Parts: sequence; structure tokens; C-alpha cells
Amino acid sequence: MTIEDYLRNNAFHCADKVAVICRGERVTYAELWQRIELKAEQIRARYAPRSVAVLRTSQSVDFLVTYFAMHCADVVAMPLEHDIPEAVFDAIAEQYAAFRAPDGVADILFTTGTTGKSKGVMISHGIIIADSENLIDAMGFSHNLLFIVNGPLNHIGSLSKVYPTFMMGATLCILENLKDLNAFFDAMDYPCDKVATFLVPASIRIVLQLAKSRLAQYAHRLDFIETGAAPMPHSDMLELCRLLPNTRLYNTFASTETGIVATYNFNDGECLPACLGRPMKHSRIFITDEGRVACQGPTLMTGYALDDALTAQVMRAGTVFTADNGRIDEQGRLRLMGRIDDVINIGGFKVAPTEVEDVALACPGVNDCICVSDVSPVLGQRLKLLVVKDGSHDITWRELARFIADRLEGYKVPQAYQAVDHIERTFNGKLNRKFYRNNI
Repeated sequence: MTIEDYLRNNAFHCADKVAVICRGERVTYAELWQRIELKAEQIRARYAPRSVAVLRTSQSVDFLVTYFAMHCADVVAMPLEHDIPEAVFDAIAEQYAAFRAPDGVADILFTTGTTGKSKGVMISHGIIIADSENLIDAMGFSHNLLFIVNGPLNHIGSLSKVYPTFMMGATLCILENLKDLNAFFDAMDYPCDKVATFLVPASIRIVLQLAKSRLAQYAHRLDFIETGAAPMPHSDMLELCRLLPNTRLYNTFASTETGIVATYNFNDGECLPACLGRPMKHSRIFITDEGRVACQGPTLMTGYALDDALTAQVMRAGTVFTADNGRIDEQGRLRLMGRIDDVINIGGFKVAPTEVEDVALACPGVNDCICVSDVSPVLGQRLKLLVVKDGSHDITWRELARFIADRLEGYKVPQAYQAVDHIERTFNGKLNRKFYRNNI
């Protein structure tokens, strides 16, 4: 079955159940499927089978209708950021105009910012179902759930939550983003048994800073929160556990290339940092001799579109070799140790910048930060910490260095500090390390 088969079945078995809530609009499963069928007829008249249809993403019911209608019409959906420049949109559309995807491919999703050089990952209908079943089995998506999505629907973080919600005949609530926290909390008042959401670590930090007490008021409503896409500061993990003692809090290992692979409920009494849990039902994980995380199973990508050579570099013999360093602990849980490309070499010592950032974020007065490699005319290569202060405590650099030194080995303590107004991040909240490598 495809996800569209589930939508069709829901239109028959739970026709009057609200499928989607968005911008004041409530659409039942029967209404949603009717709109998808009508749109699919229009798409079949315009596109050849297995051709690529490029579209702008929007947080709307119309986007979902078009997206699923493309699948029904055997057309590959390529959703791009809604604000992508027109010239870039046209260049990508032209690049893929003559491309015909392999049988079974549903989407081409970009892994990073959508420029002509980005990696377009081919996702099959089978991958969508395998990812969904992984999430349903691990997190307990159910028919009486309201799932709140606030991230862009052209990336796996948010898009992958749409599938299990619809498979279970639950209700999806789409928000524009987290800038309107009132809308986020208002959504939790929807009359249903359970509420869940996906929040990247940067969004969780916003909620903890601006609406901590209000979040705690919904502790009885929140069934689970999933996070991922970037490392989460341990201090934020602990605070979330304190505020939501009975809510399952999942830290998930996933990527566009690997699919949804492993997860860990850190509200388990241990709250282990950098732990991503055990592999889900359709997934397998092992660590290579070089320490890289490798993944197997039916959630793996079909390959990179228009780039067989790059596909061969990361995917061999049914295995995707990631750029993440990791280990498997004695209980079979994946423990990440930083990305290979991010490790900083200081005097022969390898430093994972996430470890430094995690400690710094726990220091009073630090709102955000990033640890980068810097060059000193005296010391040579050194660690530098760029810091956004939160104003609650006028911390000095000496105090911050002492705070870090009390918790990490000496070679991991930055030698240089700089106050900045903000930290550059990607569309999904990840630290934009590439920006700082090019500009520091």
C-alpha cells in the first residue's frame, strides 16, 4: 500500500473525521480525498508518468492536496522552499525537465538549501511506508491523536510526520512556524485525547526561554514530543523533562538519505546526552572500522537524482554510510560523537564542537553559541566560541571559560570568545557551520 491508499481508506472508514486543520480551515478525510482526486486529474493532463513536478512549499491544505495528487498521478514531487528566488526555481525546474525517475519514486527532496548544486534525494513510496511504520511502532501514533507540525513541509523532519498521522486516521494541525506561540498553544486545546508535535532543538529553546510556564500547563495534554535534525543541549533536555514529567520525549536519528532510523525517549530517568536509542523495527545500524554510523533497511534512499557517482560514494551494498561518528553502547543504543566534517583538530587532539557548545549553553547568560576553528598568530589553530548573551547575567569571558573548564578537558576549552547578535542557522535550525568555515 501507498500513503495515498491509506488516505482513500480513511475517506471511506472515517469520512467525517477532521484530517487537517490549517489557518482556520478544517478538512475531513472525505473532503481531502475528493480534492486530491480532482487535482490528480489535472496533473495527469499536464505531466508524463515519472516526470518531476517542481512546486513551492506552503503550510497549507492546498499544498498537501497537490503533493498527494502528484503521487496519485505517478508524478514525482519536488517541493522547494516557498521563498526560493524565481531564477533558482526556474533553473532547478529546467535541470530536471527531462529527468524520468525510476519506478516507485515518489519524491525528490533536497538535503540542504535548494540551489542547483544541492543533493536531490529520491524517496520511494515504499520508503514513506517504512518510515511511517517505524514512527508508529516506536512512538505510538494513534487514531485519536492531534499532531502539530510547524516546520517546512519540503523536508523530512516535518513531512515524515504527516505520513503516520494520516496512516492512523489522526488529525494533522499545520502551523506557519513558531513565531506565533499563541497559535502553537491554542492548537493544543483542540478536543482530542492526545497531542504530539515535532520541534527542532532551536524551537524547543525558544519555547523554554519565552513560554516555559505555559508549556508546563499542557503537561497533561502532551503525549509525546519528538526532536531531531541537530544536537540538543543537555541542559534543555533536563529542563524539558522537569516541565513535562509524564510526556515521552524522543530524540531521533534520521536524515533524508537514511530515513527515520532510531529514537530514544530521554524522559526515562537517565536523560542521556547524544543518545539516539535503538534502531526501529525496519532499521539496522552498525559502526564502521573508521567509527562512522552506517544504516541498513527499507527506509534508505533510492539514490541521488542525476548523480550516480555521489550515490556510489555513500551507498553501497544496501548500506548508507553517514558522515556521523558514533558508537553502540552496551544496551544497543546509538551514541553520536559528532559529524566527521565538524571535528576540529587542535594540536593533535580532536574536538567535537557540539560537546563544547552543549556545556556553554548550560552556563547562565548564554543564549546561543557556536564553537569554530580560528587561527591565532601566536597560538596557531585554536577554538573560538561565538556567543549570543541573553541579558539575564552579564557573564565575562573569564567566567565562561572557567565554567567550561570545570566540565571538560583543558584542550576543549576555547581560547577566544566573541559576542555576536545571532548565530547563523539553516532552515531547519541546524548550526550553519559551513557559513562560519567560509567566513572566520
